[in-house]
Amino acid sequence: MRRRPWLALAALLLFALAAAGARASEQPPPEATSLLGGPLYAPEIPPEARARLEENLVKAKADYQKNPESADALVWLGRRTAYLGRYRDAIAVFTEGVEKFPNDARFYRHRGHRYLTVREIDNALADLEKAAALTKGQPDEVEPDGAPNPANIPRSTTQTNIWYHLGLGYYLKGDYARARRAWETCLELSQNDDMVVASSYWLYLTLRRQGDDAEALFVLQPIGAEMNILENHAYHSLLRLYKGQKKPEEIFHPQETDEVARATLGYGVAQWYGLHGQEEKARALLQDIIQGKQWAAFGYLAAEADLARAAVR
Repeated sequence: MRRRPWLALAALLLFALAAAGARASEQPPPEATSLLGGPLYAPEIPPEARARLEENLVKAKADYQKNPESADALVWLGRRTAYLGRYRDAIAVFTEGVEKFPNDARFYRHRGHRYLTVREIDNALADLEKAAALTKGQPDEVEPDGAPNPANIPRSTTQTNIWYHLGLGYYLKGDYARARRAWETCLELSQNDDMVVASSYWLYLTLRRQGDDAEALFVLQPIGAEMNILENHAYHSLLRLYKGQKKPEEIFHPQETDEVARATLGYGVAQWYGLHGQEEKARALLQDIIQGKQWAAFGYLAAEADLARAAVR
């Protein structure tokens, strides 16, 4: 008996649909939904870097299993989990820390950071405000780096990180009054040039959005070429751009291969275009940023927020 052609075609179609379904089932669920409504999946990590990060996570798990009452061990377990792009798992770890150590601000600080990463801004703000309250009037402490700079010298502290991320959260919401308060506090707490340029950068943008141009110019006064920058080179360059010491084409190159630097510099240059009346170039650059892969970068997140806000005006 001859096989009917349409039966063969139907069989091939069913096979193709089954194969597509199998591939879809292999795709892990997204870590987040972007502020523009699209799914965000855990970023790809080069094999060599992934092997190192996985090894660090194994060690962090072993350390916590040996010392289940150690807040430090639990903090590092959460941080090492997040470095692998497993942000939801990291949030779960920090939630365990909040439950076990409710007065340890670090768990709210780190969970707040990762709530920002997964675009749950309101949850992030609640955590970071709690962290700020817990550390009010307390001595500040240097925060160890998970990804050390070339000099292996940590530049941020628990409290500067709390206020830095809090400022970012309010900036993303368009609440510039509260963002300003947070950035100003972060700047007051900053003890080195890396943190000065990081907090000054976001404070400058916030003040410009508030229309307080005179105060924004005042923020730029201490910024110069001869600063001791170990890691926040992008923010330093952008502030010098805003001060008129550099041109956009000198600091941002479309062929930039470092995804985080591309998002950071791209967002900062887009703001410069916007402030100089070049709205089309600014929007095109924001659109280019969100085609990148490192969606956890703050420049990427801010670009999403700006585009989302423009879409609903």
